[in-house]
Parts: sequence; structure tokens; C-alpha cells
Amino acid sequence: MNQEQFDKIKGGRGFIAALDQSGGSTPKALKNYGIEESAYSNDDEMFRIVHEMRTRIMSSPAFNGDRILAAILFEDTMNREIEGRPTGDYLWSVKNVVPIIKIDKGLADESDGAQVMKPMPGLDDLLKRAAGKGFFGTKERSFIADANEKGVKAVSDQQFEVGRQVAAAGLVPILEPEVSIKAPNKAEAEAALKKSLLAGLEQWPSDKYLMFKLTLPEEDNFYSDLVDHPNVVRVVALSGGYSREEANARLSRNKGVVASFSRALTEGLSAQQSDEEFDKTLDTSIQSIFDASNA
Repeated sequence: MNQEQFDKIKGGRGFIAALDQSGGSTPKALKNYGIEESAYSNDDEMFRIVHEMRTRIMSSPAFNGDRILAAILFEDTMNREIEGRPTGDYLWSVKNVVPIIKIDKGLADESDGAQVMKPMPGLDDLLKRAAGKGFFGTKERSFIADANEKGVKAVSDQQFEVGRQVAAAGLVPILEPEVSIKAPNKAEAEAALKKSLLAGLEQWPSDKYLMFKLTLPEEDNFYSDLVDHPNVVRVVALSGGYSREEANARLSRNKGVVASFSRALTEGLSAQQSDEEFDKTLDTSIQSIFDASNA
């Protein structure tokens, strides 16, 4: 583990940029960016175009380590280059932004009001390659749609199981058990999740670190027990479908929690913008999320 990267994420001011849409979520991300599905005819073309979008974001003067702690990428982006350098190396060496890799392969079908992660064949190989490319940690997402304790426990148990595998490979996992903002009993689901996460932390190896990426809770500072835990490097928040304004407002009321926004970060960016317009829009977005993360 890179101590300089650890110290930046643990104690730095800023937030984590989520640029990790993959497979199924990429067409929507591109559409929001002003690129229709008719612009590409296969996955190779789609991933090339989305890498061009992410390159434009990451190479913008607005995007740097002064306000951004880390960036979450997916495997295709990790394997590509920006300005002639491997993406992870470019982020850390040029931008002073810590690189993190998304490792999940998507969600299984819903059961007991929740979706665990699909199997991840070849995970050990991916972790080895990510570590070799200078990546600090990983992110893996599950989904909770209802306050069903059995479903919530299944999600939590799997997250910790994968997290231990990641930590054993020398990386810091970000466990992301997302609670749907549309859950009819969101506060109850969050209570069940916190109970499961605290139980999981009791079994966590005392010499290993981890992070959590969580939906902004109904009760302010609800996850303060996690924020204060000695093995938790950081608790970050996902925007989960909230507008940037709503997400920032909720975030600013949760002490010690910083953003890890995806859609809310890129809101307003367009392929049709001039570089000047693009950089200005991105700068405004980054500043608003930075301010909310450090309120």
C-alpha cells in the first residue's frame, strides 16, 4: 500500500470522483453527455468513445488533486492510456489523484429485497494487475431496495467477504452496499444495514483497512460510528439519483463524509461544449461538491 496515497485519502480535503460506469450503464452516461447510441455500433466503439469522454474530464485543468482525492475507474479505463501514460499512472503522477478500480461484474437478480454481486471469476488476477499498475484500492457495489434483514445481511456478508480478498491482495476495498433512494422504508433499511456493517467490522482483520460508499442517509450523521472506526479510512457518499443540489445539501449535513459522485459530477457536461465551456462547467461542479464534502 502506498503510504502517500493512504495519507491523502485519510486526511486530505476533497472528494472521490466516480468515473466507473461500465457495460450496461455506459450508454446512459454517453447519452447524458450528448452522444446517442447511433454514434457507435459495438462495444469496442462505445468504450473508445467513453474513454475519450473520461480523458477530457481527467485531463481538464479543473480536474486535479487540489480538490479531488481519488478517481474510481473500471477495468477498461485502467487498461488504456491518457496522454501516452497508463491511466492510473497519469492520475497519480500528473494529477495527484489516487486511482481506484471498480471490480464487481454487476448485480445478481433481486432476492429478499436486495441484489448481491454477480460472481467475479478471475478476481485475484485483476487485483494483482491493479496493484501492479499502482492502484490503491477497489470498489464493489450491491443494491438494497427494501428493509428486509435477510437481504441486507446477504449484501453485507458478501461485501465483507470480497473486501477481505481485496485487503489480502494489498489493496484497500471500498464496500458499496447502496440503499435505493426510492426504498419505501429507506430509514429502516439504513438501520438494518448499519447493524450488519458494524457486526462485519467486529470480524474485520485488525491490521487491514477498508472504506465504505453509502447512500446519503435519512438521519444526519447516521454513519458516524463507521466514520470514527479505526480501520475505516474514509466513508464516502454516492449521489444515488439525487440531483447535485440535493446530494450536496444532504452531504454537507453529514460530518466526516465526503462525496463519491458519478452522475452528479458530470451533470451539465456535453460533447458539444467548447473546451472553455466544458472546463468551466466541470470546475463549477467540482467546486460545489468539494464545498459540500468539506462543509
